[in-house]
Amino acid sequence: MDLGLIGLGKMGGNMRERIRRAGHKVVGYDRDPELADVHSLQELVETLGDGPRVVWSMVPAGVATQSTVDELSRLLSPGDVVVDGGNSRWSEDEKHAAELAEHGIGFVDCGVSGGVWGLENGYALMYGGDAEHVAAVQPIFDALKPEGEFGSVHAGRVGAGHFAKMVHNGIEYAMMQAFAEGWELLEAAEPVTDVREVFRSWQEGTVIRSWLLDLAVNALDGDEHLEKLRGYAADSGEGRWTVEAALDNSVPLPAITASLFARFSSRQDDSPQMKMIAALRNQFGGHAVENTGGAAK
Repeated sequence: MDLGLIGLGKMGGNMRERIRRAGHKVVGYDRDPELADVHSLQELVETLGDGPRVVWSMVPAGVATQSTVDELSRLLSPGDVVVDGGNSRWSEDEKHAAELAEHGIGFVDCGVSGGVWGLENGYALMYGGDAEHVAAVQPIFDALKPEGEFGSVHAGRVGAGHFAKMVHNGIEYAMMQAFAEGWELLEAAEPVTDVREVFRSWQEGTVIRSWLLDLAVNALDGDEHLEKLRGYAADSGEGRWTVEAALDNSVPLPAITASLFARFSSRQDDSPQMKMIAALRNQFGGHAVENTGGAAK
């Protein structure tokens, strides 16, 4: 089938290649002309020819996605389908679906996981929308998903795909935090002399073996003590949304919430909270503190 793909960055560009390898025609648009097959959304829609057409957006959440939906609502025709595969907040999906429905255009939201490895390994896909709209996109889902039985799911109505991906990312936060804390403790303790090989040994036969563990070993192979990295970790927003959804639904998420807050602490070169902790320890126990010059007293 023919597909219009908007946004050809690290994810979108590899997705275009994987879909093409499956035998489908992909017309790609990106603001970077070096990456694009066409030079405007209008040209993309015209190149796809007569409908029904499917256009997949892989642009950043928020203003970029909204402007793309607005423009496609003017360019597409009744019976066409728009897929939002970016990291949009699930609560925006119903709004976008309603805006497109006014023009007779279908909408599917799709959470996409796989990162830079997706081209070769396939992408895990979680999508939401009406069955008829999902069916129109199914050949593309089949091309993108990993080989085998799993890796693709129609999660529910509009919004379900991005909600499922949001929770997936929240779980990912907690798993990454657990590996990071375990690594730091192993590095700090005296008995263990080869932390990298301990991590490598866990790749087989343990209950914590996982792709994240494999990636951790890859990172340690490249930089055994991670000395080239600064201890800073951004958050894409989905961890926050997961915690907010937990509050809305009165669901306790202590591990995911703690992992999100841990990322915030990574952004403080000189944590105000730790200043207070140090001051209190000094007051009640006489524990040494460091002044701004680094000297203990």
